[in-house]
Amino acid sequence: MADKSSNTNARRALPDDPLAFIRECVRERRVIWTYHVNVRMKGRYISRQMILDFVDTYEIIEAYPDDKYLPSYLACARRGTDLFHVLFGLDVRNSHVRVITSYRPDPGEWDDTLTKRLRP
Repeated sequence: MADKSSNTNARRALPDDPLAFIRECVRERRVIWTYHVNVRMKGRYISRQMILDFVDTYEIIEAYPDDKYLPSYLACARRGTDLFHVLFGLDVRNSHVRVITSYRPDPGEWDDTLTKRLRP
C-alpha cells in the first residue's frame, strides 16, 4: 500500500526557481489550461496567446506553496499599459504548469503598481 505522505510530498515538490520553471514550461508549451481559466478569459479580454506571449514579463507577486492541489504562484504580466495576473499551479513531478485563472486586477484591491494587495 502506497504511503499517502509520499504521494503528497511528490505533488508538493517545489522548484528551486519557480519563475524560471514557469517560464520554461510556458515557452515549451507544457501548459494545461483549466476549465476555469477557459471560461473566464473571454470575458476578461485575456487570450491564451497573451499569456504565452507575455512570458518574459512575468513577475511572481504571491506564492501559495501549500495550495490545495499543487503549489501555486500568482504572476503579474505586463507589456506597456497592458497588465494582468495569472495564477499558475506547478506540477514539478510531471514538468508542466496549470493555468488556473487569469484576470485584470481591481485597482481598489491592489497598490498603484498592481503587484501588492491592499490589506484592510
